[in-house]
Amino acid sequence: MEILSTQESDLARAARALREGKLVAIPTETVYGLGANAFDEVAVARVFEAKARPTFDPLIIHIARIEDIGLVAREVPESARSLARALWPGPLTMILPKKSEVPDIVTAGLPTVAVRFPEHPVARRIIELAGVPVAAPSANPFGYISPTTAAHVIDMLQDRVDFVVDGGPCDVGVESTVIDMTGARPVLLRPGGMALEAIEAVIGPVVIPPRTPHSVGHALSSPGQTLSHYAPSTPLYLFEEGSLPDAARSMGIARPSVALVYTPARAREIEAHHLFDAVEVLAPDGDLREAAARLFSILHEFDAGQFRAIYAERVPEAGLGRAINDRLYRASKK
Repeated sequence: MEILSTQESDLARAARALREGKLVAIPTETVYGLGANAFDEVAVARVFEAKARPTFDPLIIHIARIEDIGLVAREVPESARSLARALWPGPLTMILPKKSEVPDIVTAGLPTVAVRFPEHPVARRIIELAGVPVAAPSANPFGYISPTTAAHVIDMLQDRVDFVVDGGPCDVGVESTVIDMTGARPVLLRPGGMALEAIEAVIGPVVIPPRTPHSVGHALSSPGQTLSHYAPSTPLYLFEEGSLPDAARSMGIARPSVALVYTPARAREIEAHHLFDAVEVLAPDGDLREAAARLFSILHEFDAGQFRAIYAERVPEAGLGRAINDRLYRASKK
């Protein structure tokens, strides 16, 4: 593994490596992605190998310009074009009918493709210089906490990746929102860094299907749909907002333990009970965007802190709160 900077010469090296079939971890505004040339089946197979990722789980293809959507999507409905004009570049992935040129390994054999135009300038520049769309799931072992710094990638993947471009910490901190645009009505497949309210402001109501567990061996229509996902090694128990510490006390608290709550005011309430060895605040300033950006880094820290259990409360179910609650829910399903 070689660490690259964000200087133009290093970005050119990263782009050349992608064209040559190598794996390059790149920063995006959401999380770090493990990139490969989307048209190179062997390189994409290396992504699955590096992540120990099931091949039934499709990958998101990242493009450098809105116009490049035509490289991978066979057709783009007007509603999808409206979303692209309004919200790209950004943390939004759209599911569209795929072109035959897209290898089946990228889409898990599905007739659809997941496409995103990232906002991060480093990611966009690397893809632009590479001259090919880049398939890039999160740069971590399958099912584990997503990386929001280059150090996370290095620690988790080590020599399974050829290059890591260190672009600093990710701004958004949770993966992109995924919307299926192939049916009569758009469907939310994964809440993420683009608020549902922003999407509905452009195209109207979006169908939110009930949460259903996907078992291993079944094809998924979008990344991040397996029930156990984004999980730390330390067991995480998730409770309704405002229910700690009583709910945790009722099940028994493993020591040493840590409580994860939304605001400093809530942390002070929890600390007054003296039940947990530590209390961590997701959003010191009470902002859901701050909470999303900090979530995965905090879970990484908890794993390094030798805690026996994490007791977390849900955050308000609005804006990025949907994505945070989704990640906490999946992290709790080990």
